[in-house]
Amino acid sequence: MATSTPTKANRFSSYTNASTGSGSRDAGEKRDMWSSMLESVASGKRLPEKNLLVLGGTVESQRDFLEALSNQAQRRTSDRGSKLPPVANSFALGYTYYDVLDADQEDIIARTSLYTLTNPSPSFSNLLQPLLTPQSIPNTLIVILLDWSQPWAWMRQLREWILLLRTVLVSLSHEAKEKMEEVMLSWRDRGRQGGTNLDGSGAAASSEGDVALPLGPGEWEDALGLPLCVVCQNAEQMEVLEKTQGWKEEEFDVVLQFMRTVLLKHGASLIYTNPTMFPQMQSLIHASLGIHSLLKRNPLTPDVINREKILVPPNWDSWGKIRVLREGFDVELVSQGWSIDLDQPLGQPHVNETGGDQGAHGGAEDENEDPEGSAVHLYETNVQDPTSNALFQASRANHSTKLEVETVDTQSFLAEQLKYLELLKQKNEQEKAAKSAGTRKADGESGLYTTGRADAGSGNAGGLDQHIGPVQFNMGGIQVDADDMVQRLKDRQTYGSSPEPMSPEPDQDVVDLDPKMDTDNMQQFFQSLMQRGGR
Repeated sequence: MATSTPTKANRFSSYTNASTGSGSRDAGEKRDMWSSMLESVASGKRLPEKNLLVLGGTVESQRDFLEALSNQAQRRTSDRGSKLPPVANSFALGYTYYDVLDADQEDIIARTSLYTLTNPSPSFSNLLQPLLTPQSIPNTLIVILLDWSQPWAWMRQLREWILLLRTVLVSLSHEAKEKMEEVMLSWRDRGRQGGTNLDGSGAAASSEGDVALPLGPGEWEDALGLPLCVVCQNAEQMEVLEKTQGWKEEEFDVVLQFMRTVLLKHGASLIYTNPTMFPQMQSLIHASLGIHSLLKRNPLTPDVINREKILVPPNWDSWGKIRVLREGFDVELVSQGWSIDLDQPLGQPHVNETGGDQGAHGGAEDENEDPEGSAVHLYETNVQDPTSNALFQASRANHSTKLEVETVDTQSFLAEQLKYLELLKQKNEQEKAAKSAGTRKADGESGLYTTGRADAGSGNAGGLDQHIGPVQFNMGGIQVDADDMVQRLKDRQTYGSSPEPMSPEPDQDVVDLDPKMDTDNMQQFFQSLMQRGGR
């Protein structure tokens, strides 16, 4: 009996210990399960973050682009009564953000950060490097803004921005470069047979399985490492070019062929926009960022016919399609010339005449700087800048719309005016002194200060009258000027003494009328009237 009790106790204690150990393991598993569930819920509610690097344009055009891209989100935000995110793009690298809404305008499906830069200066390359990390590269899209108010400067502007991007991308870390290679490989296969289209829909299946079609000539020859989209704003300016510059369909087709040939080498997309075409631009930008609506898909339909609605998605264009647009265009020569342009070092950006910091027109100095066979030089030869025309300069000098007077600093202007005021003050004082001296001299000669009013009846009365003024007196409550009254009396006497003009003699040819009236004839006339009335 003595030995059985400890055995039971040992059994109980060992069972208790075993059960306690299993309970602790279950508690740990439950704790891990709850933490994983919370993490999954938190990650499910976390919004996808996308980055847009907007290059080119002006401060106003960048804000117009943001407004067109996020107008639905802004309208919904304004309905809620909350403040809109500020747009800080006035100096160097700007920043803002907006939320991408679903098709029902209720759910936020992504948040996009916009980084803006208006000047392609090499000194700004250090501002772009921290934005491109191995984590942000797969979610980043580069957008270059061009404007239809200066289509002749597009190729030069595009070259400056791509050269700046090259300097930034080359200086990234090894991990970032590997990530860019992965991104470019996925973009090359996107939209091809067996892959996925840009808008998220499936591509047509290939007859040979999942083998992708080979690249055509000029395609993806110079991949940047990041997806690129070129947005040409204010397409309504085409009508202005037709009316003022005499542009025709040939000029518009040449511009489009040059742009498509150049962007084909980078695998980039192209779109023309105006204030009424923002839905297509929204679909292209959001699809390029991998943002797709869960309720409604907006398919991207390529369009190269309607000149104001041009849309060229990536991996769609080819040399054959570019040649079909207009015969006589040497697409191979332009592609080779663009490679020559990109081999040039990045210099200081040209300043245009409209106030922008980037993209100049092709002047004489620019033509000397362009290398032989340059696509930029070839483009500016076909699409000439009207401001370089002598006739245009002459007409602009006669009918200029620019400000003719430039503003001066306020302090400089006031200092300059102070000098003139001092000179006028001195001149005024000198005139007053000379006038007072002359008056005293004249009064001394007239005897005013020597004889006083005693000489009023003498020959000096004229000088005295000037100081006394006109003599007036009151007559029946009316102030009468004595001098004026005397002058009127003199005029009346003169008029009365003058002989009256002789009346002209009567014309002798006029025949005297008979003063007598023929009463007999009048009586007969009235009697005849009475007789007619009696009948």
